[in-house]
Amino acid sequence: MTATPTLTEPGLPLQELYSPGDVFSHAELQSMAFDGVLQPLYGESFTAPGESVTPRLRARAAGLVVPEHIRQKVVAGRMTAAWIYGCGNAPERLSLLVDAKHRISSLRSTRGCILHEVRLGPLDVMSIGGLLVTSPLRTAVDVALHVEAERAVPALQALLDRADLGIRLRLLVLAVEATPRVPHKKAALAKLAVLSGPSAA
Repeated sequence: MTATPTLTEPGLPLQELYSPGDVFSHAELQSMAFDGVLQPLYGESFTAPGESVTPRLRARAAGLVVPEHIRQKVVAGRMTAAWIYGCGNAPERLSLLVDAKHRISSLRSTRGCILHEVRLGPLDVMSIGGLLVTSPLRTAVDVALHVEAERAVPALQALLDRADLGIRLRLLVLAVEATPRVPHKKAALAKLAVLSGPSAA
């Protein structure tokens, strides 16, 4: 019976993100997670215990789920982006946005992902860990508009509470109000109305 590899064995790389590849198989990574040597992050990706899980690390793990041939054509958004920013739970399936200017017919069979055709402005997208992600403000607007209140309100409060993301409640309300003829705008404003705290100023 072959012993499970450990991260301290000579010649094995110490890194912040582990995924199946030339060094470890998925089964070996799962075994190391079971033994407490690694901890699951997302999909088939793992990190070392105590590793600081940053937006960049979450984005890298999410990016490994997205097929390479479409990785630069889609943008992680909605609750997936909220999770990448550390303001929501890991999604069962990635929410990926595709700009309406691009055809998405060839992307619809992407496994583990949900595709949404949207309009994206030049300030709506940023690159994190090699993955395109909606900006914090666009993420908050989309969560308010498209996610049910039970999940949206805690995520929105978390986004507002993160001072480094630079979102203010008043700005978020104005951004939702300025959204042209989108269904659920009234419901989105109702979600924002229940938010409170120092970020509301």
